[in-house]
Amino acid sequence: MAGSTHPADRLVASIDRVGVPVCVGLDPVHERLPGSLCGRDPVDACEAFCSGVIDAVAPIAAAIKFQSACFERLGAPGVALMGNLRQRAADAGRLVILDAKRGDIGISSAQYAAAATADGPCHWITANPWLGLDGIGPFLESGLGVFALVRTSNRGGDAIQSRQLEDGRSVAELVADLLADEAGNWLGDCGRSALGAVVGATVVADAIALRERMPDQILLMPGVGAQGGRIEDVASCIGDGYGALITASRSVIYAGGDGDDWTSGVADAAAAMADALRGQLR
Repeated sequence: MAGSTHPADRLVASIDRVGVPVCVGLDPVHERLPGSLCGRDPVDACEAFCSGVIDAVAPIAAAIKFQSACFERLGAPGVALMGNLRQRAADAGRLVILDAKRGDIGISSAQYAAAATADGPCHWITANPWLGLDGIGPFLESGLGVFALVRTSNRGGDAIQSRQLEDGRSVAELVADLLADEAGNWLGDCGRSALGAVVGATVVADAIALRERMPDQILLMPGVGAQGGRIEDVASCIGDGYGALITASRSVIYAGGDGDDWTSGVADAAAAMADALRGQLR
């Protein structure tokens, strides 16, 4: 597995390097940045903030997840900045997850797959499976890992994802079963698939049930912290230490407050999350 370029192998290796499956989500919003940065041009402020966060969490997090919308709102300069920041994260030895939730017909997905690495490194991408597996295949074929949405952490997702079908499964379970069938075609040396799934840490009972339906897949589990998800509730989804990547965003990146030494607060919050997770895995 050493030196493997398979997305799951690379993620497992990154988890081994830091010792815990922690992911920090980078979701910069100008109005929430430390006071010392808010007077700057929005792009410059975003660059300073995100660079500080990356440097603070790089020794702790196995992956950094970039919320594409937060950069796209800044226009072309924001997209270019996200590419530079992804390179910074990769240079620090961290895996890059592009949280763009792509999903289209195959020919369009092929273009999105090419775009994912056009401006900077990308190892995994989030995707919406609503158009079927042919909308996900091009990402996998390009060498990317894919976290496909199955059970999301937002309350509005219940109206669709929890809806019961005639065969007794929920819509989320149907999607999980489709992904599980395909996942075996994309296994790495580590035994995990390049086709993973997004399952929110706020839907604990569903998460545990979906874990059983997708045994070969790595779960990306957002929602810890600001959204109310708790590490102790989802630790069982991690299994052997590689079954899930536990993700926090706002509760970590905004933990530094407005002081000049705000990066220390970010590092402390990331370390506390890692320690809490490590305690659950012992």
